[in-house]
Amino acid sequence: ELALQVAENFVNYGKHLKLTHALLIGGESMADQKEVLNKGVDVLIATPGRLLDLFERGGLLLNQTRILVIDEADRMLDMGFIPDIERIVGLLPANRQTLFFSATMAPEIRRLADAFLHSPKQITVSRPSTVATTIETGLIVVDEDDKRKVLRKLLRAENLQNAIIFCNRKRDVDVLLKSLLKHGFSAGALHGDLPQSVRFQTLEKFKSGELQILVCSDVAARGIDIGGLSHVFNFDLPFHAEDYVHRIGRTGRAGKEGKAYSLATPYDRKLAEAIETLTGKPIPRLDRDGITQLEWVSEEEARGNRGKKKRNSRGPDRERDSGHARHPEAPARKKEPEKSVTSVNTAPQAEAREDRRPSRH
Repeated sequence: ELALQVAENFVNYGKHLKLTHALLIGGESMADQKEVLNKGVDVLIATPGRLLDLFERGGLLLNQTRILVIDEADRMLDMGFIPDIERIVGLLPANRQTLFFSATMAPEIRRLADAFLHSPKQITVSRPSTVATTIETGLIVVDEDDKRKVLRKLLRAENLQNAIIFCNRKRDVDVLLKSLLKHGFSAGALHGDLPQSVRFQTLEKFKSGELQILVCSDVAARGIDIGGLSHVFNFDLPFHAEDYVHRIGRTGRAGKEGKAYSLATPYDRKLAEAIETLTGKPIPRLDRDGITQLEWVSEEEARGNRGKKKRNSRGPDRERDSGHARHPEAPARKKEPEKSVTSVNTAPQAEAREDRRPSRH
């Protein structure tokens, strides 16, 4: 999605320049992409997997490349892309310019980036991990089983033009979408397990206004620009504080005002505090009629709750909307590991790469 957006912007910005480009992404015809490459291009916009696939099939040469740009550099180096980035860098001339772009850059990721850069200059537009002043933020702490009901109240109470709702798990994206559709909302889903064609189609429907709500995982948090997005909702507080900045950064863009509201359970205090430490400002409690806020539980109670969830994690997931009690989710503070992903650390990562080739290692 981000590569496609960059290609569209390249066409708009470069319409008076004699520069050609090719877009190389998974899920699209490799034959068509080879045909474009055979004509010669000035700028290549690509995901790492498809770029290497075409290279291995003799579809392109990179020995005359002069500039390498890695967008969303912190996530690229934190999601198992490092071996591919290393291979791509090895195919390029040593005499080149390398540019890394990101809204956040954790110290450990910065150290990895230094392996690909030589005496880099750092340009900082604003303080790292800054939340735009055009975004109104708010936090509501409720019971886990009440989150869907509270979210529906917010969606109906707000002057909603369109909204993105973020979940931590792909399975929760599907469950929440089903709930919203059942209650009459115009919604679609976006996550890494959906076919590329379905994701493109859903995104286009959302951009055109055919869908009002997009429920998604963090695959949509990085760089994707939805013009005039009025609201962002965090159905779950993200496991990594940096993801909060990227998520809510989908609204309040280009000087426009936006609203970003987060739901949390009483056991999510550490996640909220990590976000507040990173951004340097508290997330104010959101006061809404008909919604009763809960207080944070102690760390001792939180640990006990995590142990209880582990013991009940084999229970079926059932929705509370119909009034039935349901078992607690499988460990609520742990991400589901992706398949065939090489990770740079032992922490589970939020999303798998979108065009992952079968491992050859």
